[in-house]
Amino acid sequence: MSDLTLNQDIKIIAILGATSSGKSDLALELARVLDAEIFSLDSLSIYKEIDIASAKPSKDDLKTIKHYGIDELEISQTNNAAIFRNLLELALKTTLKKVILIVGGSSFYLKSIVEGLSIAPIISSEKKLEIKTQILSMQDPYGFLESIDPAYASAIKPADTYRAHKALEIFFATQIPPSQYFKLHRRNAFSRPIKIYALTIDKETLRERIKLRTKSMIQKGIIEETRLLLQKYPPSCQPFKAIGPKECIAYLENKINQKELEELIFVRTCQLAKRQNSFNRTQFQKVFYGSAKEIFSIISSSNQPK
Repeated sequence: MSDLTLNQDIKIIAILGATSSGKSDLALELARVLDAEIFSLDSLSIYKEIDIASAKPSKDDLKTIKHYGIDELEISQTNNAAIFRNLLELALKTTLKKVILIVGGSSFYLKSIVEGLSIAPIISSEKKLEIKTQILSMQDPYGFLESIDPAYASAIKPADTYRAHKALEIFFATQIPPSQYFKLHRRNAFSRPIKIYALTIDKETLRERIKLRTKSMIQKGIIEETRLLLQKYPPSCQPFKAIGPKECIAYLENKINQKELEELIFVRTCQLAKRQNSFNRTQFQKVFYGSAKEIFSIISSSNQPK
């Protein structure tokens, strides 16, 4: 963390909100007024070649305002919170600006950055594949997790297969129950203060924006974008599991028609927005909630460049 001794006077401001709530437009407006740069905290925008499905800023906006965290990974690579943290640290080390705006719907990654990440065990790709195969062959992975670490299992839901499998991966790689592993490898909390704001928007307005965004993505060619990417990468790649590409794959496999494709993307995006709002309300403290106009006014008036 020694690199972060540079530029200690940089202000870090996070703008949270559900997908389609207007975070990106607000951030761009603030960046222009404050002479700031933007750090994208988005699980799809971080990938190269996924432009329509991720609703990345326009090429003009990317030229005008420096963005970090966009087009950083190949589609075949796995994304995680540690990658975002490393990219944020690099941005803080290299920027010449006084304000960095963190913007994106992946609030889980922000929480992981703020609270810190435990050091994950180093596992070779061969060993990781062997462990994955072992876990997938189990009749009841969650039940096995309960038997080896009831305390950790009680903290997650049986349906949360991602966290259950990650916990078992740690166990099979280290032979240490995950709760004990995390006690031995304490989280390294982020050393810089991050001021957090969250956009509030009424439910019907948000649903209408999601509907318009879904139609726009289809008109811009999300189906063709996905089709071309599938010619280069296997469907098992992480970004293909996201809302948008996932439904397009089902369409390309003739499992659904285009009307069903649009409806599925819309419904699942609405469900995602609900989860995002719930997560933001319950997982962060000292958050200012307000409309885009209110948040712009407060941030712009208190962070004007000198």
